[in-house]
Amino acid sequence: MFEEKDELFNLLLSRTADHRYVVLTSQAKDTIEQRLLRADAPLGRLEIVLPRHSGVEYRVEHREGQLYLLINDRGPNFRLVTLHAGRLPLNAAQLAQARELLAHNDSAMLEDLVMFRRHYVLQVREGGSVKLRVFDHARFSKNKPRDVAFSEPVYTALAQGLNREYDSGTLRLAYQSMTTPPSVYDYDLAKGALTLRKVQPVLGGFDAKRYESKRIWATAKDGTRVPVSLVYAKDLRKSGSQPLLLQGYGSYGISSDPRFSSANLSLLDRGVILAIAHIRGGGDLGRRWYLEGKLGKKMNTFTDFVACAEALVAQGYTEPSKLIITGGSAGGLLMGAAINLRPDLFKAVVMHVPFVDVINTMLDESLPLTTEEFIEWGNPKIAEQYAWMRAYSPYDNLKPGAYPAILARTGLNDSQVPYWEPAKYVARLRTLKTDKNPLLFDVNMSVGHGGASGRFDALKERAGYYAFMLQQWGLAGEGAK
Repeated sequence: MFEEKDELFNLLLSRTADHRYVVLTSQAKDTIEQRLLRADAPLGRLEIVLPRHSGVEYRVEHREGQLYLLINDRGPNFRLVTLHAGRLPLNAAQLAQARELLAHNDSAMLEDLVMFRRHYVLQVREGGSVKLRVFDHARFSKNKPRDVAFSEPVYTALAQGLNREYDSGTLRLAYQSMTTPPSVYDYDLAKGALTLRKVQPVLGGFDAKRYESKRIWATAKDGTRVPVSLVYAKDLRKSGSQPLLLQGYGSYGISSDPRFSSANLSLLDRGVILAIAHIRGGGDLGRRWYLEGKLGKKMNTFTDFVACAEALVAQGYTEPSKLIITGGSAGGLLMGAAINLRPDLFKAVVMHVPFVDVINTMLDESLPLTTEEFIEWGNPKIAEQYAWMRAYSPYDNLKPGAYPAILARTGLNDSQVPYWEPAKYVARLRTLKTDKNPLLFDVNMSVGHGGASGRFDALKERAGYYAFMLQQWGLAGEGAK
């Protein structure tokens, strides 16, 4: 029925909430084009909603003959418009005359739309948190929307993919935080009542009241305020510095939302503080946050992370001799760049499948991700873009000197970050480092980019690098309290 011939685009298939249309999405890193097929005429034509235009992204929904579009034509954080579904493809004049339900807001990103017959719900990212905002179709112009209220300051709440009943008066949502296990709630859209349906069991006598999560803010090199999420065991919180694990990612517009991990309890119960750096390049504060950390502005990702680490030290949570950092894939790139910038700031680093040989990988168009990611990292065949990557590529910026203890982990079958990237990185660093700190290279000979599969193999793998971190903190002989 359709073949996407542009290698920058991938195809996705879905349907509108009312089941009236099948939706075919052609999606690149910064451009989207959608086509609609009437569900009652499966042999009919795929109608383009809005022809692709570089940099323009949109998502379509349908209700009672009206199309609802989340679209970024007026700004990176999207706006919501509605217009009649009868005339496709849409053009600029139709978009200009469309009824605007919500205008673009530079401080709030419209991430997703969940459509019901009587209500719709917007997933809005605002102030570093996700808000689920409820609107009533019948009374849109007469009353204000209502946010689903949560008590914790740092959490994750998502509704995408959980709501399949168009006529329902209930929003189903998934909730978790750094202290609350994954939970399922039903929210009465008319009454505003939130009902807990399920909490993921946590074995071993887990008591959420023992732990506290909070948010602090760091100030980046250019004055930008960057959020950091924290969690620790309240009874083990000291007045001075403690062992701290800081993780980060900061790429592709992917948000590092606070999530619960039962495995992390073994660290928390040993007095370790866990922290997440919500740095630019991710989507934690909206689309502009992502754009400020990609291509020629990618260095912001790494200096933001360093600023977060410095803030944790300055505010007394930890000190360099107790600070370990970790990240995987593009987060492994972050690790390599951060220790090149400030090797003195960290005790140790754990890199998972790290993207550390940026220029050579982006020169190899035979690799599956290279070509479509030119608009994420740049094309090193272009002199200006080569200069961006050369400034931060971890492998290319290694130099003689002292480095933190390092554990680099990879998989032999990784097609996204081939094993030879960290292999080259480790080999070169061994010739340059002047310290006596361990530099370990762990190659799993049977896995790919995601690490070990299966519950027990994955836990054994995690236990291995936790043991490395506990040894670096001097906690290897101590049990959980």
